[in-house]
Amino acid sequence: MPIVIGLVIHTSHHAVFQEAARTLSGVQLEWISYEHEDEIRPRVRELLDRQHVDGLLLGQVPFTKSRDLLPADLSVAVTRSAALDLSLAFFRAAARGWAAAPVSIDTFDLETVDEVARALELDRDRIACLPYDPRQTVEEITDFHLRFRERTGAAYAISLRTAVTARLRDEVPVLSAQPGPTTIRANLHELALRVQNRQADASRFAAGVFLIRKQDAQADLDRARIGLMNLLINTPEFSEAWIENRDRRGVVVFAHRGLFEQVTDRWVTLPILTHAHESLDLRLAAGFGVGASARTCVQLAEWAAARAEQEEAPAGYLVEDSGVVIGPMSGSTSPLAFTYRDHGDDMEELARRAGLSAATLSRLAALERSLAGRPISPSDLASSLGITDPSGRRLIRKLGESGLVTEEGSAQMHRKGRPTRLYRLGITGATGKP
Repeated sequence: MPIVIGLVIHTSHHAVFQEAARTLSGVQLEWISYEHEDEIRPRVRELLDRQHVDGLLLGQVPFTKSRDLLPADLSVAVTRSAALDLSLAFFRAAARGWAAAPVSIDTFDLETVDEVARALELDRDRIACLPYDPRQTVEEITDFHLRFRERTGAAYAISLRTAVTARLRDEVPVLSAQPGPTTIRANLHELALRVQNRQADASRFAAGVFLIRKQDAQADLDRARIGLMNLLINTPEFSEAWIENRDRRGVVVFAHRGLFEQVTDRWVTLPILTHAHESLDLRLAAGFGVGASARTCVQLAEWAAARAEQEEAPAGYLVEDSGVVIGPMSGSTSPLAFTYRDHGDDMEELARRAGLSAATLSRLAALERSLAGRPISPSDLASSLGITDPSGRRLIRKLGESGLVTEEGSAQMHRKGRPTRLYRLGITGATGKP
């Protein structure tokens, strides 16, 4: 699947961003344009609701307006005009016959203005700068430029705010120092590489070691270990993992890092610890290792599990070959954090009506919660379940026959080819559980 990057831009900057993105391939761009700043927040929310986005590129104002809407795990790049963009604005002023100074400039950092003034040998004392502050209003920035012009007779102003430029148009000539294609291209390429690196990091090999704690070990360790193994095997979130015996006290789990991040809510909690204690009366210590080889991963996981055993309550630790150590991760008391095959009569009955196994329906319910209401394509559903695309389409049709999915329009995933239909899962609602 291609990387999906959203771009939040003012309508007037569309051509510049298109030119900057021309050299980027293997990336699906989702364009969000706005005319007025009050349109930013609802349009960003609409993008996040309808489309999975791996990264988001936006300016300082859009970032301020929508910051609280952005998921914690979303890669974000905030475009800022560079010294080159400010220098070009000064050159455009010279081409129009205007003296470089006096001039008022908004939004740029003081360090950037100082750097350009030194490089162009300008009188810094005749250049007023109002750095970006999210609390500033358009009226305050406009007043800053007007007062400086009244005091100095400045021939022009330099602004990065489209709304400010519109307000000053009839009173002060304004030159825009918006980022050019070169600056935007650098930001866009850096964001795409960051998303790729994050995805590659999530695909790194990892190992987990689950141990029955020494001080709580039962007399029949073999039976306890078998119960632990069955618990992990019957947990849909571990369906893509390889689970095998480690020794009499525990098991080892091999998977990609992304799976362990998911089951631990990004290394915060480990609900399996609570479930093992409640259902099997086992107190566990869990260790996760991420390294360059399977042997290194297991060694790190064993070290992490040994560290977890030192905690009074069941806990987990992560150790990476880079030296990062995270822990302790405690068990979660939320029954919805994990989904198990034994869901009771409601899930079993729903599985029979749909003609699917309870395990498959359980995995779909877990996927539905991770989507948080966002629609999904048959291809993405197949990828999430580890099945082929044709199997994913057949599964969608089967779910549709039972009323467990609803069609939510379509999306153009690639420049060529037909649009892909999107579907919203409805398993959780059908079981009557929140």
